[in-house]
Amino acid sequence: MSRTAFVTIAGRTNAGKSSLLNAIVGEKIASVSSKPQTTRTRITGIRCIGDVQLVFFDTPGLHRPVNKLSEHMLNTVRESVSDIDAVIFMADCTRRINQQELDLIRSLNDSKMPVILVLNKIDLLKSMDELAPVIADLTSKAKFQAVIPVSVLNGDGVDIVIDEIIKLSQESVHYFPEDMITDQPEKVLAAEMIREKLLQLLSDEVPHGIAVGVEEMKERDDKDILDISAVIYYERESHKGIVIGKGGAMLKKASTAARIELEEFFQIKVNLKCWVKVKEDWRNRENLIRSFGLSEK
Repeated sequence: MSRTAFVTIAGRTNAGKSSLLNAIVGEKIASVSSKPQTTRTRITGIRCIGDVQLVFFDTPGLHRPVNKLSEHMLNTVRESVSDIDAVIFMADCTRRINQQELDLIRSLNDSKMPVILVLNKIDLLKSMDELAPVIADLTSKAKFQAVIPVSVLNGDGVDIVIDEIIKLSQESVHYFPEDMITDQPEKVLAAEMIREKLLQLLSDEVPHGIAVGVEEMKERDDKDILDISAVIYYERESHKGIVIGKGGAMLKKASTAARIELEEFFQIKVNLKCWVKVKEDWRNRENLIRSFGLSEK
């Protein structure tokens, strides 16, 4: 009998949730950036190992909501920790766990949900001896199915996380085709790749006010070229010059980096065209949040 496990990856912003999902799946399907709140919606990653299908949900990081988009992001987290088989709670081992994180873990304990604590960024520790008091403190406050120190950056411990999830899999049919790695539409994946490059290149005050929409994505009939047209939306007119850059340099740099990654992912030559438009205060406008695909409803 085949088996499946549905698992949500939760935790604070910048703990490495998206990086873990990418490492497990073996492909980059979630944006990764040092900027907080890189992930805005629930992203599904799928991996088949023998007769077991593992389905992972990467969620936005826990944070204090400051606008309607933030509220949608936190609602996504709450909805993603129900009707599943387990939760991977991701924490940065170099940072003290906060009350918001602890409250979520305890609520999962109350619901009898198996929680696997993954302590990421052990590569930043001077000695592994530093982990002992961290683990002792956390296990005194909450219950965990397993506690796994990892360095997603170096690939250390990821296989142990997978093994623990396989133990929790249940007899079931597989819900996705064997070769499927995500349920994200190709346009969404492309948009996220473009947004990730902007996150990496722009100054701190701009990235959260950016959304990317792919308006057209079509392979040419006469050539092996994928034409992609994308619009970069920013919420303040003052950001236009920053997004475009002097002489268009910033937009060109981000577009070039995105095109290279798109070509690697889709395995075809890509012709990427990007435009920029202002959508004032879009993070507080429900209709725009929905139009950008950032609302679960």
